[in-house]
Amino acid sequence: MPPRNDAAVPVWTAELGLHGLVDIHTHFLPERVLRKVWAYFDEGTTHYGFDWPIHYRHTEEARLQALRDLGVTTFAPLVYAHRPGMSAWLTDWALDFADRTPDAVPTATIFPEPSVADYLAKAVDAGARCVKAHVQVGAFDPRDALLDPAWGLLAEASVPVVVHCGDGPRKGEYTGLDVFEGVLRRHPRLVAVLAHAGMPDYAAALDLVDRYPGVHLDTTMVGVAFTERIAPLPADWSARLAAHADRIVLGTDFPNIPYPYAEQLAAIASWAEADDRLGADFLRAVLHGTPSRLLGLGT
Repeated sequence: MPPRNDAAVPVWTAELGLHGLVDIHTHFLPERVLRKVWAYFDEGTTHYGFDWPIHYRHTEEARLQALRDLGVTTFAPLVYAHRPGMSAWLTDWALDFADRTPDAVPTATIFPEPSVADYLAKAVDAGARCVKAHVQVGAFDPRDALLDPAWGLLAEASVPVVVHCGDGPRKGEYTGLDVFEGVLRRHPRLVAVLAHAGMPDYAAALDLVDRYPGVHLDTTMVGVAFTERIAPLPADWSARLAAHADRIVLGTDFPNIPYPYAEQLAAIASWAEADDRLGADFLRAVLHGTPSRLLGLGT
């Protein structure tokens, strides 16, 4: 039975035969940046047309403990910039955060600017295992020539990049999976994790999984009640997942979600129950096996 609340998550995970969860899409940021992000969500009605209460509005220490209490043994703390000149120091912060946080993997972020290839190469050399590219917040064209060396570096190094390029929860000037496919055409070996499974264009996201061997989908905010009202999953979602069970990875957007972490896990469990080809093996892959592989955990 899927976990009904956060307290039930570790027992459910153990019943699946897992010693913990691996979450590829969480957010830890410098305190002053995080406060601005939360202030933006506090104006959810203005920005999105509905409230967006932050469920885990805690201190950094308390947020880390919340993940550990849930049984999250490894997570990718993603950072992202909304203007030029931010990505290099945010990347330095993320690398330092991982250095002082044993269960966090080193991460980086990118933005179209002349220095991007330099600071990204430095971060990869320093051990960055995951990169964030936020097309919507950054309001940049992912096909920008300034980013081409960065995409190429990531493709060559097989470092996964979590890309928010879908039109949800709000369409941007350069969002859209058709736009990001321009990057994939140039770099077909890129290991790209489409954040939020490309929400709301789930079918188009699965089409990209069909066409490009490095494309994965993360589960962030997918299938939960909060987003089902604005971006419902297609009726054949589970059936299509069965063809790509090893290309789906756990992501949650913790701590910025407006509901308990367990709700995301329950949604994923419902997909596994909906198709006989999925089941417990699918859950073990999504919750641990596949994200571990992408992050190079060796477990």
